[in-house]
Amino acid sequence: NMVMSFRVSDLQMLLGFVGRSKSGLKHELVTRALQLVQFDCSPEVFKKIKELYETRYAKKSSEAGQPPPQQHRSPEALSIHSSYDRGSTVARTSLPTTNIDYPVLYGKYLNGLGRVKPEVRLVKLPFYTTLDELLKPTELVPQNNEKLQESPCVFTLTPRQVEQIRTSRELQPGVKSIQVVLRICYTDTSSPQEDQYPPNIAVKVNHSYCSVPGYYPSNKPGVEPKRPCRPINLTHLMYLSAATNRITVTWGNYGKSYSVGLYLVQQMTSAELLQRLKNIGIKHPELCKALVKEKLRLDPDSEIATTGVRVSLICPLVKMRLSVPCRAETCAHLQCFDAVFYLQMNEKKPTWMCPVCDKPAPYDQLIIDGLLSKILTECQDADEIEYLVDGSWCPIRAEKERSCSPQCPILVLGSSDVNGLLPTPNGNGENGKATADVVDLTLDSSSSEEEEEEDEEEDDDDEGPQPKRRCSYEKGLVSAC
Repeated sequence: NMVMSFRVSDLQMLLGFVGRSKSGLKHELVTRALQLVQFDCSPEVFKKIKELYETRYAKKSSEAGQPPPQQHRSPEALSIHSSYDRGSTVARTSLPTTNIDYPVLYGKYLNGLGRVKPEVRLVKLPFYTTLDELLKPTELVPQNNEKLQESPCVFTLTPRQVEQIRTSRELQPGVKSIQVVLRICYTDTSSPQEDQYPPNIAVKVNHSYCSVPGYYPSNKPGVEPKRPCRPINLTHLMYLSAATNRITVTWGNYGKSYSVGLYLVQQMTSAELLQRLKNIGIKHPELCKALVKEKLRLDPDSEIATTGVRVSLICPLVKMRLSVPCRAETCAHLQCFDAVFYLQMNEKKPTWMCPVCDKPAPYDQLIIDGLLSKILTECQDADEIEYLVDGSWCPIRAEKERSCSPQCPILVLGSSDVNGLLPTPNGNGENGKATADVVDLTLDSSSSEEEEEEDEEEDDDDEGPQPKRRCSYEKGLVSAC
């Protein structure tokens, strides 16, 4: 607070005392002095700050006959000037204090936003790795009764941070992988918060407005379009130097409380997340086999033992054969989806919901099924397999292939001829192709043959097998059981 009250001459004397540059506008000198206070404040420096403060206010107080303002100011209501307005606008803030009389700032910034809320936590985002916290979550506090509010923040990057951004690779033309991002969420301390924008949000960086994600259109009538709330990339509008950056958040004040934070992050691609998953997320085939056996073991509360469970080798997301089979460890099913397409879809529109069971499947819960990966390389001619109770597996051929297979002659029992010829009473048909949909291993040739013959005679004039006929066979198959 003492530094914030200094004049240009005081700031220059302080910076000269420690050998720092004394040139620049007042707000640059203030920022430089605050950095000094936070990171390099030795007893000698603090003594110099106190000396400058007392010298200035001793003279002023003796002239006005008043004690220094520090004696009648509340530390919970420190007044700071928005430096980009050069002292013309005063923004109230409550900053944490220690036993000495200057504010402890969380980063190299001058906060005109509102109250710092370090207890507010934002959820971790798989596509963003946090490198530095530039501004801890800070509550947006309305300055008046207007619906539209403006909250400022001024800060500088360190030379190391500037170098990190400049030397980072480009994800696409003009978009660096290392970025300064703004995140906004509800001021809620009960749990980690997802990004949530206030109404009428606009973000201005230095002299230009930053683009903010728009709304997803809604195809359902009466359903409001949703807005994807993501970190807002400010990097392309910032000064990548020691110059001061000015950020202004415009927001609608409609009763809900929001907090904002600034972070230096590295944005990841779906390919990078896939490689990371392959490096650390593969579950050993033997562990997967043990999980299969656990799923299939007899439940003592059930009268019927589970003998096997089918798993498709086709991804439910894109209806293509699996390449990297994965699922969340929290999922109760053995069915997998393809990690490649799952990560690509969440890169464009992050939902992190399992396409099989519709339950949360966050990135840090994903595993690659080592057993199914092995099966995919060994089983090239089937799109489905069945896990057996002992943990082994067997391929499930397509119904059409099985019905024509000479190893399974029983599958053609009860078939009808597509040319309209009636099957023989003993059930030995000549063409199994037409009955692929209704064939069943449990067919008993001695079941209700006379009734079946009567039904078939009634339908003799029809062209080909009719749904009614198939239905009558199905009823016969059920009764045979």
